Amino acid sequence: MTTRPLFEPLTIGDITLRNRIVMAPMTRNRAQDTIPQPMMKTYYRQRASAGLIITEASQVSPQGVGYPNTPGIHNDEQIAGWKKITEAVHAEGGTIFLQLWHVGRISHPSLQPNGQLPVAPSAIKPDGKAFTPDGMQPFQTPRALDTDELPGIVEQFVSGAKNAMKAGFDGVEIHGANGYLLDQFLRSGSNQREDDFGGSVENRARLLLEVTDAVCGAVGPGRTSVRLSPGSTFNDMHDEDPAKTFDYVTRELGQRALAYLHVIESDDDSDALDYDALKTSCGGVYMANDGYEIEDARNSINNGRADLVSFGKLFISNPDLPERLLKDAPLACADPDTFYGGGEEGYIDYPEMARDAA
Repeated sequence: MTTRPLFEPLTIGDITLRNRIVMAPMTRNRAQDTIPQPMMKTYYRQRASAGLIITEASQVSPQGVGYPNTPGIHNDEQIAGWKKITEAVHAEGGTIFLQLWHVGRISHPSLQPNGQLPVAPSAIKPDGKAFTPDGMQPFQTPRALDTDELPGIVEQFVSGAKNAMKAGFDGVEIHGANGYLLDQFLRSGSNQREDDFGGSVENRARLLLEVTDAVCGAVGPGRTSVRLSPGSTFNDMHDEDPAKTFDYVTRELGQRALAYLHVIESDDDSDALDYDALKTSCGGVYMANDGYEIEDARNSINNGRADLVSFGKLFISNPDLPERLLKDAPLACADPDTFYGGGEEGYIDYPEMARDAA
């Protein structure tokens, strides 16, 4: 094994990555009226030296919106905006996946078509507040989706995946994490249904697996991936037995020859999660995430605990992160005050290493 394991190439599905340093999906709220903007092209192009860029989460329908100024992938104007971004990343030799998103109950009527209630597996109001155009507003009790509406949810993800291919993406990542709709179906704390999509682990995982199978059928399993957050309590999530739930989910996903499985390795909801076992269960390419330090990432890849590691904040403030790591150069710190919304400040004005040295 090389002493620089992060820089080994890796084949994921149909694609070979030039390194194992992945830019994690990060909401930045710079898409005006859900349309990708020109400065987003600059933002992603600056970071094209990543082995893989995973875009910020992008809603698959107007119903999937949960925050102001987040991009979509469900109409022609959005596709055109994203196409400029993928072309810029590819021109720099980069690889880029789009993250497909439906927020479910983590929304607000002010963000929904015709002021409707957000949807969810069950009519359970999450604790917390929604980020709306009028500021923070308490979450409302969502409307439970009818069983006959669920094929439409699957179709939203399929349409988003097909649109991502039209926009020139190399693949897609299905967002099954962080308390959004597919995660809401997975967890017993948010899913109290009594139909074929609730109750047992097998039933609660049904929607995620149906979405995954349908997206694989639309764009190919080698260009499809899934993100999970088994131990996270973000967005008021919990599960009565996360080890059992996610052992089943990862084993099922492992049978589908996906490009990779992306796992947020937090332990908020359980101190008993064995992420090494989940990697074994998935049996394929495993991407680790959750505030990894650089040395920890190197060690995890060296010892086979992970195949890829995704970085968030480090990519915000270090657009040329792989080059900095290769040369053991100093890393800049990100400004959290500019993470969400705003303009170019804190978005595309972080200098590259050569400018730092000048």
